[in-house]
Amino acid sequence: MARADAPTRVAAQNRKARFNFEIEERIEAGIILTGTEVKSLRGGRASIGEAFAVERDGELYLVNAHIPEYAGASRNNHAPMRPRKLLVHRREMERLLGSISREGMTIVPLSIYFNDRGIAKVQLGLARGRRKVDKREELKRRDWDREKARALRNRNKA
Repeated sequence: MARADAPTRVAAQNRKARFNFEIEERIEAGIILTGTEVKSLRGGRASIGEAFAVERDGELYLVNAHIPEYAGASRNNHAPMRPRKLLVHRREMERLLGSISREGMTIVPLSIYFNDRGIAKVQLGLARGRRKVDKREELKRRDWDREKARALRNRNKA
């Protein structure tokens, strides 16, 4: 059991998603995991770079998320790439699925983390894909912000 004042611990991050997609909205969702998946996530070796959420039979599933097998487990280990069910409120899921079908958006996982109670959660992003031009503009903006911060830092030292 985690302490109440313990910070949330990130198990996996999708840093490429913030570059490849324009995140419109962020949603916290629960995820159904087996015991060996939780132990493997606590080791911090999961990868969600190619993962996305999809609707199947009225439920939301996380697909292409790689959680490696737990080394300490015996024959009862999990499949590393299996689809995992996401737990979202019904109204929230209907709203997400509506925006996906109408507006051509996608649901990408931004991070998997453990909350203050020690429960695994997934931060999902309702995202719109960026074009190559938008990606270049984003890189230029980041470089400019970095140079501006460096110049201000150097100016304050002198």
